[in-house]
Amino acid sequence: MYPVRGNFILGFHGCDHPVRDQIVSNPNKSLNPSENDYDWLGHGIYFWENNPTRALQYAQSLKKNPRRSKTPIKKPAVLGAVIQLGYCLDLVDSESLELLRLGYSLLEASLDRSEFKSLENSTPGNNSDLLIRRLDCAVIQALHDYRSENSLRPFDSVRGVFFEGDEIYPNAGFKEKNHIQVCIRNPNCIKGFFLPRKENSRFIVP
Repeated sequence: MYPVRGNFILGFHGCDHPVRDQIVSNPNKSLNPSENDYDWLGHGIYFWENNPTRALQYAQSLKKNPRRSKTPIKKPAVLGAVIQLGYCLDLVDSESLELLRLGYSLLEASLDRSEFKSLENSTPGNNSDLLIRRLDCAVIQALHDYRSENSLRPFDSVRGVFFEGDEIYPNAGFKEKNHIQVCIRNPNCIKGFFLPRKENSRFIVP
């Protein structure tokens, strides 16, 4: 009933400094979609919602771990974007979560037992967070494929909330890296790119 998100959000993407500048200076350029089999929200262009700090931290982590990025990052930077989510698979919405359950059933039915068991979300090294999400990615992609095969309206975007990192304080219900991510499948959802500004300390931030 209410899957269309008409409001605008600000998204932030961590990348290399030259990539940021090329996209801001050329309105015909855009970011390439990610198509890894472990992408948290399926394939698309990823942004941190209203969170430039986490976008920069991510770019810095890719610089330290170049094998995690197809394009090496030498100078971490943040690219801002004005985004309209459009027809959104919003995974904080009950109806979207039921669709995700459908995607799981579709995936399970389409694979033999050994193939299905090979898909799992996992934690790299000593990390306790599920950073490698092959199962989640496959489930979301299965849902997209089902909708395409049955001439159902495709989702423009996918949005999810993630709880990541250490507890803010002992027994806290909040973690230090909690964030909202959006995955843009329809590039027309991106209305424009911008360079994030620094705060003017002489004035309050509205």
